[in-house]
Amino acid sequence: MEIVEAHNHIVDAVSFRKDLISWGQKHFRSFPWRYTINPYHILVAEIMLHRTQAPQVAPIYEQFIQRYPDIQSLSQATREELHDVLYSLGLRWRIDLIMDMVKQINEQFGGQIAQEKQQLLSLPGVSDYVASAVRCFAWNLPDPIVDTNTVRVIGRVFNLEIKDSSRRNSLFRSLIASLVDAGQPRIYNFALLDLAALICTKSKPPLCSECPVQKYCLYSSKTGVTTL
Repeated sequence: MEIVEAHNHIVDAVSFRKDLISWGQKHFRSFPWRYTINPYHILVAEIMLHRTQAPQVAPIYEQFIQRYPDIQSLSQATREELHDVLYSLGLRWRIDLIMDMVKQINEQFGGQIAQEKQQLLSLPGVSDYVASAVRCFAWNLPDPIVDTNTVRVIGRVFNLEIKDSSRRNSLFRSLIASLVDAGQPRIYNFALLDLAALICTKSKPPLCSECPVQKYCLYSSKTGVTTL
């Protein structure tokens, strides 16, 4: 048994991963960037997804990738052309960010998306979350995906106080990292994100009775919810 513990609450990590992955494979949310391991395509998607809902991003992403399938084609784009593709997402600052990012990829990394995390983090607009997402979803590396959604799930499992700053908290980050499935990190992280979106929600009460990891969760036991 592999144990992950916080505040005297013990979780069997192996069973947790198995149950989450099994559920995730049945409830996989279908987005176009989830069907590629191309690091450039995934990087583009993650930049677009910042502060924007996935259903809104999906058609713009597909149009963008069709028009600019690689770094080389994107390097030839003008600001006006990018505006035509991206304006409907509402955050126009991404246009300059993408142009600066492409310039640095070409100048420092020979037009290739770096796999090493510090190199990814050196790119304009690439946060720890974006770098981890690219590494995990492109190269299947066991990087933890830490954002407000995964923090909410893991915070509820261990009954931790959740704040806006929790995604920068070392305990949250350590717990999320410890639970990642090293053998199937890509599938695991998709499942964790889908659990946060479909079951362990913020805007409405979580659907604890439908949660695949309910038996590990202190939040569920505290509220007295049992599986149907």
